[in-house]
Amino acid sequence: MSDDTIRLVTIGRIVRRRWRLLTVFALLGALVGYGASLLFPPRYTTSASVLLPGTWEERELLTQTEVATSSVVVDRAAATLGWSGVSGSDLRDQVGAKATDGNIIKISGTAETPERAQRLSDQVAKEFVSYATRIASETADPGAAEELAALQQSVEDTSRRISKLADATDPGETVESVQTRTELEKLRTALREAISTIKQADPVDDEAKNMVVMGSAARPTGEAPPTRTQLVAGGALLFLLFAVIGHLAAARMSRRLRGEPEIAAALGSTLLGTVDVPVERPTHRSAGRGPRAWIRRLLGLDVRWNIPAPQLSGDEASRQIRYRRVCSRLRDRLPSPQRLLVVFPEGDEIARRAAGQLVDVAGSDPLLRAVAVPVSRPMVPDRERESGALVVLSAGSWTAGELAGVSEACADAGHAVVGVVLAGPVRATRSADRPRRTAVPAPAPTPTSFDGERDDATGVTG
Repeated sequence: MSDDTIRLVTIGRIVRRRWRLLTVFALLGALVGYGASLLFPPRYTTSASVLLPGTWEERELLTQTEVATSSVVVDRAAATLGWSGVSGSDLRDQVGAKATDGNIIKISGTAETPERAQRLSDQVAKEFVSYATRIASETADPGAAEELAALQQSVEDTSRRISKLADATDPGETVESVQTRTELEKLRTALREAISTIKQADPVDDEAKNMVVMGSAARPTGEAPPTRTQLVAGGALLFLLFAVIGHLAAARMSRRLRGEPEIAAALGSTLLGTVDVPVERPTHRSAGRGPRAWIRRLLGLDVRWNIPAPQLSGDEASRQIRYRRVCSRLRDRLPSPQRLLVVFPEGDEIARRAAGQLVDVAGSDPLLRAVAVPVSRPMVPDRERESGALVVLSAGSWTAGELAGVSEACADAGHAVVGVVLAGPVRATRSADRPRRTAVPAPAPTPTSFDGERDDATGVTG
């Protein structure tokens, strides 16, 4: 698994190099969202407001919202509406209530048409007010009301008697007369406050009896979410996100080797150097034919997305220096001039071009012959005039198991791997720096087709 940190540049590279595939995923997600919108018909939602006069605590408002959506209220609304095939249990999922600021309860209704949604909200609001008023009336105690009226009458009689006593008191300004009038006035005030407190706690004077519906619900003009547009956009975005996550997961699970020491260790040899191959566009990993190859090219799957963009290179002369240095190190490792096979994985376009350039630069010292080896079932020509193999490949394209298979194929054919050369794509600085066309080997159609004529200019088997 790769431990590379996922950065925004990685996401941008996926979008830039896989935009065709991502577009297909987005269209597929949009079609799925459209299909889901056909399964779920459009819904419309509106709400009616009910005002609760007086002072209400928060828990009391929550209780009223539960009453508004209770089965009794919804069943009564369903019976009054009389919609065919719609019962109270069917309407419970379509009715909602919530308390807002100002002691207002909003009762919402959802239905298939704007008209039905409006009627449902209005009817549930009316049934809620009726049911809440009925509860308040039934819970009130008639005996308590009569006792309160009698107590109020007694207090009024007592207040009149206190007034008579105050008038009968010595009107003088003595201390005793002033204290007496003050005590009588305090007694009358206390009685009035007691009556006011009893009235506030009167169950008959319940605020629930004063609930009022604040007009008819507004007829909805648009669908309730999720709308068809939202489902289509959500499906496209969801599939697009899954595609990007899939690319990132595949990259982190990739076992392709990128480091030079890892590649050299997998082939059991020594790295002789790196060479540059100028490119003008992303290179294809495979150039197969047929419907599958055409579909891969159409969707951009034949281009590796997780390979960094080629860096700018120097001129042709600086690139030739790298090839000559590799050839010089190769000669130093050989005890005497001899023939070698330049082995590159079939389908590795960068390695194929680098192998042809190495054959061209080496000339006859050492004499090189390039062959393509299929990685799935590696097969290297038996040892004849060649007495060793030089492996050329691009980094980040092959796993350790695939490279080990190539090394074993070389050993099975009697060729010792004398070195490894890594080829990397670069962007040329000027069009004039493009390398001249050389005869590079075309991938072998079958693992056993190694017989061919030798190009006198390059030493490459065609």
